[in-house]
Amino acid sequence: MDDDAPVIYGIEFQARTLTAQTAETDAIRFMVGTQSLKHDNQVHLIDFDDENNLINKTVFLHHFGEIWHISASPADFNVLSTCYNTFHNLTVVLSLVYWRMRSSYFKQSVDGKLQTRAAVWRIPCDAEAGEADTGEDVGANPLALDLLCHLESNNPTSTTSVLWEPMGDGTKVITLADNHLLCWDLKESSTEAVLSNSLSVEGKGQLKFTSGRWSPHHHCCQVATANDTTIRGWDIRTMSQVYCIDNAHGQLVRDLDFNPNKQYCLASCGDDCRVKFWDTRNTTKPVKMLEDHSHWVWSVRYNHAHDQLVLSSSSDSRVILSNMASISSEPFGPVVDEDDEEEEVTSEKRMDEKREPLADSIIATYEEHEDSVYAVEWSSADPWLFASLSYDGRLVINRVPRAVKYNILL
Repeated sequence: MDDDAPVIYGIEFQARTLTAQTAETDAIRFMVGTQSLKHDNQVHLIDFDDENNLINKTVFLHHFGEIWHISASPADFNVLSTCYNTFHNLTVVLSLVYWRMRSSYFKQSVDGKLQTRAAVWRIPCDAEAGEADTGEDVGANPLALDLLCHLESNNPTSTTSVLWEPMGDGTKVITLADNHLLCWDLKESSTEAVLSNSLSVEGKGQLKFTSGRWSPHHHCCQVATANDTTIRGWDIRTMSQVYCIDNAHGQLVRDLDFNPNKQYCLASCGDDCRVKFWDTRNTTKPVKMLEDHSHWVWSVRYNHAHDQLVLSSSSDSRVILSNMASISSEPFGPVVDEDDEEEEVTSEKRMDEKREPLADSIIATYEEHEDSVYAVEWSSADPWLFASLSYDGRLVINRVPRAVKYNILL
């Protein structure tokens, strides 16, 4: 079997949201949320057996409606969040829920008005990937959810996403709701949620947030948000704006990601078919720009361990893996420990130390999808493996080409 061959998993319903099980660093796991108007929606927990190229799954029923966003706790792999909408009396309800899967599920009845709700849930300790969905009839043996607490502000809003503190203990989260950024503290084992701070974007134009990202740098005190074509940076200690990139993209900004290994480096993508890289200290123009997609770019992700590897996915049905070495944390290649080298270094090796930065390039283009690829995510357990999800419910697991992997490591 070709170790670089893709592994494809088909979901019965349409889907557009994907996350790695962030806190799980031993097993390769992803979670997918579905979008169905006729049936109960689902959260699929995907466990990938790398040795045998096999996928095991557990399917949890999501009774609340179409899932538009899903993310995982960085501290507890039993915790995830979903943003979803439901139709009730021809009214769309956009909501945010934190899931820990167990017990009976919570369902809010909404009559004739727009309402947003948030809640925290628990996955049962004995729920292992693959144990719940062994047959075609998922509904015959559903796993339920144990409600811990709600997240609710006084003003009804439409929540688009939830951001977890990246280096935290899973007790601090941020929700983006309309033009509001809300900071929450989860207390008493997540049975109580306290709104600790908030801010609102004021001004003209489209101010509703479309995406956001919590920076792992600066003691995790900065958050980047996107609304329309603008990217803003916020200091959540003072709830003040620290930078603003007007007209960052020619059209709507779809996604953001921070370089995990290099400060001040932010990637963005949007409906102008471009991926851009920014230095947040000087936002007058992007440091680099990619124009390899032919339609809207929905997702961009830095590799957690090797930040020269950058993924992007688009409505052109493609996933592109790029080598952005020149703006990475190691632009001249891996740093060599002098203690591991021989005492005598030849003049030829010394000349190599003065080499130019590595050239940026496209490493690979993945074309296993036949529909818009809305999400792409690196595995939190294996830095050489990633998953992508298209709207037709196709999840594809791929690997960084072996030659590229060895070139980085050796």
